[in-house]
Amino acid sequence: MKRLMCIFLGCAFLLSTLASAQETMKQDTMGKSDSSTKSVTGKISDDGKTFTSDKDNKTWTIQNPDAVKGHEGHHVVLNAHVYPDKNEVHVMSLKMAKDNAKSDSTY
Repeated sequence: MKRLMCIFLGCAFLLSTLASAQETMKQDTMGKSDSSTKSVTGKISDDGKTFTSDKDNKTWTIQNPDAVKGHEGHHVVLNAHVYPDKNEVHVMSLKMAKDNAKSDSTY
């Protein structure tokens, strides 16, 4: 009887350890995503829902449009988490881009 009880407790311990390890692995995978934080320059759409990159003219959906409120239609530099698999960005911060346009006036 003691032997059977030891085997039962050993199996229960093993199963709980495996379940705990599986949960930890699941949390690690969920914590990591395909995003990376990048600094990108481009234009916020007039409705504030999308961002078009200067580099490749690619349009990204803004996950948190409240973060760009007041900058609709502006040329900006975003610091954002980029999710290429979803074509989305999550804006962490932004600043107005410096225009490098040269003056065409010659005197």
